[in-house]
Formats: sequence, structure tokens, C-alpha cells
Amino acid sequence: MASEKIIRVVTRASDGSIKTKDFDGFDQITQLHDQIGIDDCSTDLSLRGLPLFKGLVGPLPESSSVVRYESPDVFESLTKEWSQKKVKRRRRRKTVAEPGTVPVPKMSIDSAPISTPTTI
Repeated sequence: MASEKIIRVVTRASDGSIKTKDFDGFDQITQLHDQIGIDDCSTDLSLRGLPLFKGLVGPLPESSSVVRYESPDVFESLTKEWSQKKVKRRRRRKTVAEPGTVPVPKMSIDSAPISTPTTI
């Protein structure tokens, strides 16, 4: 399962730019970061069982073939950017009555017929 995925580690370089490094397996990452457990609660079932590393946030799904780990400062800054993006909202068009039809008036609460309870 993990052998067919590319593992991408995203950190911040000393000049403040984002640095990305791709790995073919977890062997190289375990030499750089300490494994502290395995992911057993991800909602993405393909990520369950993947290792958790000290100092990295993840695993995060980037695509079907890429698993992403991020440093905490990169995770925070990218999440902040993502949350501040403006989402284009679609406007709903009002329905227009066809020519030759009579619109039905809306009933208000005051004009609704009052039913009286009947006793048996």
C-alpha cells in the first residue's frame, strides 16, 4: 500500500520559501525524523496505517498517489491562506412566471383558515 505512493515532505527553507522533497519510501524519512506512531484514525482509509513522525503534520492526502507531510509552520501558513481564499458564490435565479399564467398569492399566517378541534 505505502510502497506505491510518493511521500512528499514540505518544510520551510532558511530564507522563508517553501521547500518540497519527494521520497519513494519511508526508509529515507525515518533517517531524518523519529517515528512516533501510526495513523489509525484518518477519515481517508488509504492513509490509515501510515507512520506519524515527530515534528511533521500528516499524513495528508494530496492526490491518489501522493501522501503529504508538512512542518507545523508550513501547515499553519498554508491553512491560513486556504481559509482566507474567497469562494465564488453562485446566485440562484428567481423563477419567472410564464406569460399567460396567473401567479398564486402567498398565504400569510393571518389569512390561513383556522380549524377548531372537534370532540367526540
